Amino acid sequence: MNDDPKPGPGAKDVVSTHSVFGAPCWVSLTSRDLEATQDFYSAVLGWEWRRGRLGDHFRTALVGGVPVAGVAAVAAMWQMAVAWTPYFAVPSADVAASRARERGGTVAVGPISLPPGRAALLADRDGATFGVWEGALNSKWEVWRQAAPTFIRLHTRDAFDSAMFYGEILDWASNRPGCCEVHYESGEVVLRSRGDIVARIESGALEAAPDPTIRPHWQVHFAVADVADCARAAERHGGSVLGKAFDEAVLRDPDGAQFTVTAHRDR
Repeated sequence: MNDDPKPGPGAKDVVSTHSVFGAPCWVSLTSRDLEATQDFYSAVLGWEWRRGRLGDHFRTALVGGVPVAGVAAVAAMWQMAVAWTPYFAVPSADVAASRARERGGTVAVGPISLPPGRAALLADRDGATFGVWEGALNSKWEVWRQAAPTFIRLHTRDAFDSAMFYGEILDWASNRPGCCEVHYESGEVVLRSRGDIVARIESGALEAAPDPTIRPHWQVHFAVADVADCARAAERHGGSVLGKAFDEAVLRDPDGAQFTVTAHRDR
């Protein structure tokens, strides 16, 4: 796919999602003010930028020349929420979208062809938004992971119900070569790809009833060297700190999109 962030993570290189099953392969951000967004994430995460192929409203974030995320300044124009969205690699976007619809999810956009691939923007049964991408990636999956160590966490009302929903759509814990493994670790459902934790699903204690106050959503976590420095940079550049601990901080960018910075560690 091309290198624009909506709806997914394309590339010139022929590195197919057929080699990665069910794992996050890209993250994208919708914003209102492209210049402010670039300034903010450059200051907080050290990103560099290149123009996207779809025009002036699109940018690709780079770390050491490796594409790591996409930004589309279309939130106001397309009446979309300002938010980070993860995309999962699938062998077929059409199959994934059909499976989501059959299981009570929503297909918001697509599947649509964006050569060299296909993409769809979906929502699970509880309204958490995510995307799927079939086709070429910006770079090898391992290179993307190394350039911008990222994992995502689903905050939801029932972790096990959500794990079943995503597992059936994305072929988690299947017998297909390269599929993701699903475990229950430290009170969360944990998704591992090639041994690396790439996603977590949490909803509270194992025996607790689902929490009706939770607004389900995927939270993107970026691993950084200095959490406190990122938090200070966020405040200096028009963002805010919503919560902070020694090794983690929840930040909000100037447009209102939330994300988390996490200290480098074995996730």
